[in-house]
Amino acid sequence: MKSTSLQRSQAGQMLLATGVVLLMSLLSMAIFGVKVAGLTLPHEPASDDVIVTTEEVLAVIAPLTQARTDLWMEGGLEGMEAAELALDTVHDDLLHHGELRGVEIKLTELSVVEVDANTLSVTGELGVSDGEAMLNFDVAFTLTV
Repeated sequence: MKSTSLQRSQAGQMLLATGVVLLMSLLSMAIFGVKVAGLTLPHEPASDDVIVTTEEVLAVIAPLTQARTDLWMEGGLEGMEAAELALDTVHDDLLHHGELRGVEIKLTELSVVEVDANTLSVTGELGVSDGEAMLNFDVAFTLTV
């Protein structure tokens, strides 16, 4: 009697194992099919996310950095320190903004130089990219402290 129930138990386990293997195979085939289907989509040449994002960043970076520099100076920081902190926070916000839009935005090689007692010169490079395109742009503006 025990051998009969043992054979039924083993048969059930084998049937369950076969079902799991079949299910995993179907799942992997479905995932592969979705990936292959995505490859046949035509490339969209009208996608201009990188250009539009670059234009938007260039339009706001100087006024935004100036506004934040003014806020930090009102808080008691010196001009150079306030400008560097303002640039750091603007860079962090641009990174986050890019993540939300699906593009990568980076400010590299940032340099703040004192021109005179009331003016700072900021230079750097703006890099914007998505999965298909990349654009580098030199950035230069002045801040009043």
